[in-house]
Amino acid sequence: MILHHGSYTAVANPDLLCSRANTDFGRGFYLTPLYDQAKNWCQRFKRRDRDGIVSRYILDDDAFAKLKLLRFAAYSAAWLDFVMACRRGTDTSDYDAVSGGVADDRVFNTVELCFENLTDKRSH
Repeated sequence: MILHHGSYTAVANPDLLCSRANTDFGRGFYLTPLYDQAKNWCQRFKRRDRDGIVSRYILDDDAFAKLKLLRFAAYSAAWLDFVMACRRGTDTSDYDAVSGGVADDRVFNTVELCFENLTDKRSH
């Protein structure tokens, strides 16, 4: 399986010590099978006058199958609960990898409204 990571620097070996806490799926190294998605992520660095670089990795399918995975096939109340717990820093799960949609601008607005108790997740 080929995966990509967009950053302001090339990342030869992923290092969780460099990751941020309180992100969508918690502290981790974010990857995508979609090159264009990683490339688009790099645009945020261009706004900070930095070049973006897409690093490429080959992950052994057999090794991946042995990981403890949490998969979200679609945006859902369970996905929103998980993202909110991760962003609050209250997630205590022990997954090796989480797979699912990211909070793009449209979805991010819903997450923020839920955080502020301005909307109920059942209404989305």
